[in-house]
Amino acid sequence: MELATHDLAALGAGDLIRVSATIPRAAPRTFALLTACLVFPLSFAVLAHSLFTHPILLRLKASAYTAGAAQWVALFGYQFLYLIFLFTFSLLSTAAAVFTVASLYAAKPASIASSLSALPTILPRLLRTFLWVSLLMFAYHLVFVLTLLLLITAYAPDPARSTPMALSFLFFALVFIFGFLAIHVYISALWHLASVISVLEPICGLAAMSKSRQLLQGRTRTAAVLVVSYFAACGVTSGLFHSAVVKGRGEEGSLGLSLPGKILVGAVMVSVLVIVNLLGLLVQSVFYYACKAYHNQQIDRTALYQHLGGYLGEYVPLKSNIQMENL
Repeated sequence: MELATHDLAALGAGDLIRVSATIPRAAPRTFALLTACLVFPLSFAVLAHSLFTHPILLRLKASAYTAGAAQWVALFGYQFLYLIFLFTFSLLSTAAAVFTVASLYAAKPASIASSLSALPTILPRLLRTFLWVSLLMFAYHLVFVLTLLLLITAYAPDPARSTPMALSFLFFALVFIFGFLAIHVYISALWHLASVISVLEPICGLAAMSKSRQLLQGRTRTAAVLVVSYFAACGVTSGLFHSAVVKGRGEEGSLGLSLPGKILVGAVMVSVLVIVNLLGLLVQSVFYYACKAYHNQQIDRTALYQHLGGYLGEYVPLKSNIQMENL
């Protein structure tokens, strides 16, 4: 696989997606096994978990949310197991995909065995970065809630006086929502790029996030387009699956399909989400190389080869990230 850095530096979001889609051709068997072992379970869980939680939510709604403790325990139990599964396979898929793409970039033999063998060494680094990103997201949501309460307190109409909603309140509410959505997209881009950095460079955690912020400079708009496109594709797929498969006939928003129709549409939606997730994993790797090229930070493939070999116990990485960039 040849990712010409001088070409990647000038590519937009659409071209990056096109380049990423061609990567599996370099190692079709490896990516097929990676998809079957990691990406498919992740995608299936994202869609299928609502098959278990939706009936519980219907029963809770029918009882005006006064049902017994068993229903609530079941609901939170399913959600807890789903989040653990989602978190685990998300990290595993990211680590394996980034390692495999980097192996192809460094002309290192790529196989599912080597990718899986590297996971125990890579996962602690990804976990450390994820924990820092989670802390950042917690702070973001805390500020979001506090700002929203402040906005409502300052501009919401007084119910006792039956005064109409002020235009200033609507204006600030829209600015507030779009502003925080933009911040959410930026943090997501920061996280995905920091995850790649945590695998391919000898840094992780806060250092990887700081390096990710530096690489995003000048490429923020492209990153935003990629993140929003991924979220939109996942949202549309999940929405169609919920309407066609999860909801029963007679429910509001249901497509009213028969059982064979639900099975067929469900299989198609799962397949679509598998493709979207695999492409998303490839894009985040390619975007890393594009950002490095944009900032004229050349990657020494020999040093990268040794760095990847260090995960497998083949070599001890001798060159730092700074030396790789200056070679």
